[in-house]
Amino acid sequence: MLRHIGYYIISILLLMGCSQNNTTAKNENTKKANDLINESSPYLLQHAYNPVAWKAWNDESLQLAKEQNKLIIISVGYSACHWCHVMEEESFENDSIAKLMNANFINIKVDREERPDVDQVYMNAVQLMTGGGGWPLNCITLPDGRPVFGGTYFTKAQWTKILKDVSQLYKDNPEKMIAYAEKLTEGVKNSDLIIVNDEPVEFDAISLSAAVDELKKSLDFKRGGQKGEPKFPMPGHLDFLLRYSFQTDREELKAYVLTTLDKMANGGIYDQIGGGFSRYSVDERWHIPHFEKMLYDNAQLVSVYSKVYQLTNNKGYKKIIEETLGFIDKELSAEEGAFFSSLDADSKNSEEELEEGAFYIWTENELRSLLENDYELFKAYYNINTIGKWEKANYVLYKTLSDEEFIADHQLSLSDLESKRYDWKQKLFKARNKRNKPRLDDKVLTSWNALMLKGYVDAYKAIGNENYLIKAIANAKFIKKNQLKDDGSLYHSYKDGKSTVDGFSEDYAHTITAFLDLYQVTLNEQWLQDAKQLMDYTIKHFLNDETQMFYFTSDYASNLITRKTEVFDNVISSSNSVLAECLFKLGHYYADKAYSELANQMLKNVNEGMLKTPFGYTNWLSLYLSHSNPYFEVAISGTEALDKLKELKALYIPNILISGATTESDLPLLKNKFNQDETLIYVCVNGTCKLPVNTVNKAVGQILK
Repeated sequence: MLRHIGYYIISILLLMGCSQNNTTAKNENTKKANDLINESSPYLLQHAYNPVAWKAWNDESLQLAKEQNKLIIISVGYSACHWCHVMEEESFENDSIAKLMNANFINIKVDREERPDVDQVYMNAVQLMTGGGGWPLNCITLPDGRPVFGGTYFTKAQWTKILKDVSQLYKDNPEKMIAYAEKLTEGVKNSDLIIVNDEPVEFDAISLSAAVDELKKSLDFKRGGQKGEPKFPMPGHLDFLLRYSFQTDREELKAYVLTTLDKMANGGIYDQIGGGFSRYSVDERWHIPHFEKMLYDNAQLVSVYSKVYQLTNNKGYKKIIEETLGFIDKELSAEEGAFFSSLDADSKNSEEELEEGAFYIWTENELRSLLENDYELFKAYYNINTIGKWEKANYVLYKTLSDEEFIADHQLSLSDLESKRYDWKQKLFKARNKRNKPRLDDKVLTSWNALMLKGYVDAYKAIGNENYLIKAIANAKFIKKNQLKDDGSLYHSYKDGKSTVDGFSEDYAHTITAFLDLYQVTLNEQWLQDAKQLMDYTIKHFLNDETQMFYFTSDYASNLITRKTEVFDNVISSSNSVLAECLFKLGHYYADKAYSELANQMLKNVNEGMLKTPFGYTNWLSLYLSHSNPYFEVAISGTEALDKLKELKALYIPNILISGATTESDLPLLKNKFNQDETLIYVCVNGTCKLPVNTVNKAVGQILK
């Protein structure tokens, strides 16, 4: 019903007649800064010299709207967003449009990465009104923040008309807008309503298998990823399906995961010269990317490629891991051990104009000049032809043959190809670095940093490169030093030496996960204790006692129209699914029934939706798998525990939880197990252990028998 009402209002506004303004050219010498000049977010600072009188999201801006009885424009985007830049250039830098906005609205710019809580609320409202969403997100609200109109990108003409019609409607018939806002706000509040499941639930393998079969319907087994276009990597899907295929011998699912990873690694979504992945591809071949590079994508994909490398020992996956982490090291790493957020899709071309993908694309003439005699071979390898062509005379490098197929077709040895490829990349990397680089969003987000921390841990487990562990520990120390407050809470953002914005449930969820993983490769119990303390804080300040799910914002949050509950797994797994998994693990580590029962209740709450529409619940399904299939605790106790751990961690065994100590430990899984003379490995289920063994091979035999 709300969606139909929303369509009606939007249709009326767009049909009331189009009045298009001519732009007034900006005078660069007379531009004045708006309030965003005082912010630290790179995205907000990009808008600091717009003629729109932008304000940041804060209590003062919201109070001003009430005092002046003005509608609010809440415009949400992020630094690497191409269409955000387009709307800025077309509308927000237009003096005539700015005059309309400033006269009739309080204008608030929001960085969705810095304030995901604000983005969630108004994205939800736009989805209810229009059936879709995206960025830039533009929502018009009453002075008290209740939404009345919204959408994503609007052309200059559309936006001008919307500004006039909405402001006029508010002057002429405010009661109508208020009545609609009341209904829409109620819809926003109820859209993620959790129904507590008090009935007993049997988490069984048959039900899970049926859910996986339902999930299969959305998968593209030929090209990888989900069916159709655009294609997003969806690392959570791949992680679950890899684990499920391993534990249930579903070879077709394993093949699907490998196909997806191979197609991505060969496609334009992967930077064939500098390493690292773009956010998604606009086509179904993984060829043409939306060129922004996000920390969270690369962090999670490093984890997935690392696990597949553990399983297959395929050196091609190792190369992707190393090149992607090389990109992170060169482009997204800060000195203090932190990681920056993203690189923009746009950069300045040779005419000094911002252009999407300008940094990454090539012309045939450029390649001929740089590669000389090797050009024809390069052309065949990366499809400098109709297959690899993008638009105009530009190409995005794209592989369609495996290295084995290519060397067979061109009478090369593998070592010859590797040598040539290295030489090609060096030449093109050097040439590309002379171009204008994409803009860097150098804010540091706790949740995304925790994902990268986990990525480095997973890469260390798979490859054994000690430098990866060093980087993981450095990042964990950064989080503790800069983002963890004395009261046990976390900050969300960090920029220029200053920590800001109270943390959200996603920050706690991913940091707890990362610390648990760091404990499992170091056996340093401090990381385990830190994870427990963060969980206890999260339960105290984020848990909804009625639903037994976690709000996205803490009980200290005050200026939103509602507290949202994040449940659906998307490109990043939902905070609730990650927290449920953490509770499950902490319940095992500390033999704590309260943790285990809460995790169990959370899984029960989503059980019906998860089994019916599994696409949005893949991380929940991983927790379901831990309940319905064998799950083991592995305790290593003795002076040589770290040596045995080193051997064990290199193996892909996703259904184990590792604990260990080189001395006595009071952890329930380790208590009274230390033997000074012999290091023993205990394989346990819910605290009940099999006979201890003294080799990793024997322990693995007890798990995989």
